Amino acid sequence: MSAAPLSRRRFLTRATALGCSLAASPLVTPVTMASAPWDNRLVVIILRGGMDGLDVVQPLGAPEFRQLRAGMDPGQTADAPAPQDLDGFFALHQGLADLMPFWHRGELGFVHAVSTPYRDKRSHFEGQDILEAGTGPDDPRGIRDGWLNRLLQHVPGIEAETAFAIGRSDMLLTRGPAPVANWSPDAAFTLSPQARLLLEEVMHDDPLFRDTMLEAMALSDGSMPASGSAMPDVGMGDMRQSMQTARQSGGTADIARFAADKLRGDTRIAAFSLNGFDTHARQINTLPRALSDLQTAILTLREGLGAIWDRTTVVAMTEFGRTARLNGTRGTDHGTGGAMLLAGGALRGGRVIGDWPGLSEADLYERRDLRPTRDVRAHAAWIMRQSFGLERATLQDAVFPGVDMGPDPRLLL
Repeated sequence: MSAAPLSRRRFLTRATALGCSLAASPLVTPVTMASAPWDNRLVVIILRGGMDGLDVVQPLGAPEFRQLRAGMDPGQTADAPAPQDLDGFFALHQGLADLMPFWHRGELGFVHAVSTPYRDKRSHFEGQDILEAGTGPDDPRGIRDGWLNRLLQHVPGIEAETAFAIGRSDMLLTRGPAPVANWSPDAAFTLSPQARLLLEEVMHDDPLFRDTMLEAMALSDGSMPASGSAMPDVGMGDMRQSMQTARQSGGTADIARFAADKLRGDTRIAAFSLNGFDTHARQINTLPRALSDLQTAILTLREGLGAIWDRTTVVAMTEFGRTARLNGTRGTDHGTGGAMLLAGGALRGGRVIGDWPGLSEADLYERRDLRPTRDVRAHAAWIMRQSFGLERATLQDAVFPGVDMGPDPRLLL
């Protein structure tokens, strides 16, 4: 009796036993990107850890600020330059000083005193889930998918290359039924000789599986062709060589460079996250490192996008802000109101937007945090409306259920 044909499912099961390291493959390790019928581009960066908006966009015009941050020259180290003046009231942390030319060209802006609806518990995990889901903490629908995926669900003609999720960790932001491509900068295949033989057997008479595996390998080495182009006709020797070559970089510049490369093609949306914004201790040392990554991402995107930059908006968001006062270890604890960063040639920048609540003790939320005066989702929704033309009702009811978008802040040109 002849053996049953080796199916894709059986191959994956057997290959796992033979040491096929699928956990490292770009099929399961995300960078998210998407293509769509419009020409504008969007990059969403999740800043994990709770970025201290008060230190990034410093309200030096508020007399209480230096008192609240006593014991630390705001945003400075002994050999660092002073914060960069923005508008006479706010100043930019020197960790983003290389972005000041963007500010002067109107390609950089900030929204202050914003937050999600999340209050009081101040958990990173809950806060990030609520930020990426785009819902309220008590939403009866629960946290099932991300707001960026729900956006894609309401746009016709979406393909996998419309949006890319990029990075090593899963992103709720892009999770859902709409097709989204995933890529990790250090994704690689590790195949034993037995697994390679199994792969040859399966791929021989299965063009669909062959193309999927070749696409995965191309993503692994960052050389995936533009959407719609045929996968290269390579032999098993070439494929083996590709499998043996792992991408070992995976830094912020690599992620941003990959995103820019895809956005120059059919991709319209890219999303990734940056870590390091949890600054409980010695914030004067820890925050500049995180801001350096953010600055690198924006500079690399600008360089890589070329003329496409003029049609691009970058939105950097965080799960919550941090306490107004320094703690005993010269850091800041989990707070409420924070800031979002906007960049791109499509931006109407050179502004710090928001209803400033003040920093007196009576003005602080629970006498400890910057009081949020606007929902961060409202500004994201206006960017979606102005970039992609979605109806306000769709944004308020489906993409960001329950949000009140309020008046148009005119964020884009």
